[in-house]
Amino acid sequence: MPPSCAPLPTGIRNSVKNPSDLWQARGDMHAVGRRKRREKVLDASDLRLLVLHFLSRNPAHGYELIKAVEELSKGEYTPSPGIIYPNLTWLEESDYIAVVNAQAARKAYRLEPLGREFLQQNQPVLTAIIQRLSTLAALVNNRSHPDVERAIHNMKTALNLRLAQEAISQRALYDIIDALDEAAKKITRS
Repeated sequence: MPPSCAPLPTGIRNSVKNPSDLWQARGDMHAVGRRKRREKVLDASDLRLLVLHFLSRNPAHGYELIKAVEELSKGEYTPSPGIIYPNLTWLEESDYIAVVNAQAARKAYRLEPLGREFLQQNQPVLTAIIQRLSTLAALVNNRSHPDVERAIHNMKTALNLRLAQEAISQRALYDIIDALDEAAKKITRS
């Protein structure tokens, strides 16, 4: 469990005067109530390897490559044209791929020998990227189960209703924190 998510020992928890200070005691520097920015699913080098992987099967247009990545992640990640096309240009300029028919309205790309060699050298990295996207797809699939959605909604609603009360004691806040930590432990062990 990452340190920012790990429950605090009782001594630390009891020494914190303001419950919102628990976030800093855990090492999380984000302000309470502020949403964290979603982490990047793929960086440019990951995307380039995926493009080479898809082109190793058959030539494709940029749009087809976007759809292939989207399909692999079950819709959880779709690279934008502003991400895919500059990477295609980079791969082409690096002689990893080539345009099949430069006269066509839409450029189709094919894998070149240098790109195939690079792909083979980076097979373990590609395997990890595909696994990461498959994990995202599993998350989407499992989380979309109606009972899971309902339970998450119920938890959020109960938490928000309770935390919205003005006269909530410090003890009650710590009880809520303990209940959330305990629920997280049970889910992790299930």
